[in-house]
Amino acid sequence: MKIAICIKQVPDSWAEKKMAAGVLDRANVDAVLNDLDEYAVEEGLRIVEANSPTKEAGEGSGHSITLISMGPERATEAIRKALSMGADDAILISDAALAGSDALSTSLVLAEVIKKGNYDLVICGTESTDARMSVVPAMIAERLNWAQLTFAGKVKVDPAAASVEIERVTEFGNQVMNAKFPVVLSVVEKINEPRYPSFKGIMAAKKKVITTMSLSDTGLAATAVGASAAWSAVKDALPRPARGAGVKLTDEGSGGEKLFDFLVEKRLA
Repeated sequence: MKIAICIKQVPDSWAEKKMAAGVLDRANVDAVLNDLDEYAVEEGLRIVEANSPTKEAGEGSGHSITLISMGPERATEAIRKALSMGADDAILISDAALAGSDALSTSLVLAEVIKKGNYDLVICGTESTDARMSVVPAMIAERLNWAQLTFAGKVKVDPAAASVEIERVTEFGNQVMNAKFPVVLSVVEKINEPRYPSFKGIMAAKKKVITTMSLSDTGLAATAVGASAAWSAVKDALPRPARGAGVKLTDEGSGGEKLFDFLVEKRLA
C-alpha cells in the first residue's frame, strides 16, 4: 500500500502576522508544520502499523508513506519534522512562480504530483491554520476523479479489499462511509494524538530523501498558478485595532442596575 500525506508549512499560530503586497508575509515570521497535518501523518503511520507484519512503519512494513508539500525551500524544516515522526520520504514542489497561489492552484499542483506516484491513499488534514478553508482535499479528489472521504474521526483500512471505511460526525449524527482505492482522505484533529518524534526518529530524518520538484517538473505552465491565476485577491488589509479600555463601574449599592443598563445598551440583555 502506497500512502501520500499532504502537509504544509504555515506561520506559527501565536506569531503576529502581517500582509505584504496582498499576501501573508511568510518570510518574516516563525514557521511550523501545520498542526492539523500532524494528525494526518499520525493516522498514516497508524494505518501502516496496523497492517504491517512488523507492526511498525518504515522498512519491512510492506507499505510506504511519502510526504508531499508545496512551498518555499524553508518548508523542508516542516518536512523534516514529519519525517522524524516516521514517514519514509518526501517531495517538495518549490518554485518562485507558485507564490500567491490560491486553493485552486494548490490543489492543481498537488494533484499533478500525486498522479505520478501511483498511490492508493492520500491523507490530508482538514485545513491549514493560515487559510482555514477546508477545501483542498476535496479539490484534489475532484481533479484526480478519486473517491473522497472527508472529516474522518475514525478510519479503518483493509489493504486486501483495497477499501477504506470512515466514521465522521455531522449535524445529523454519526455517518459511516466507505470507498475503494484510490481514495483522498481528510482527518479531524480528534482522530488521534500525534506522537512526539523520538531521538532516533530525528536522527533518521536527516538521512531521508526529500525530492525537490520545480513547476516545470509537474508539467504545469506558470500561467496556471501563482497570484496572477488566483480567483481572489486581497486589495487592502488593516491591523487589528488595539483593545480599548473596559468600562469600570463603582458599586455604591446600585452596581447591579448599572450592569443591567450596560448590557441593555450593548443589546446583550
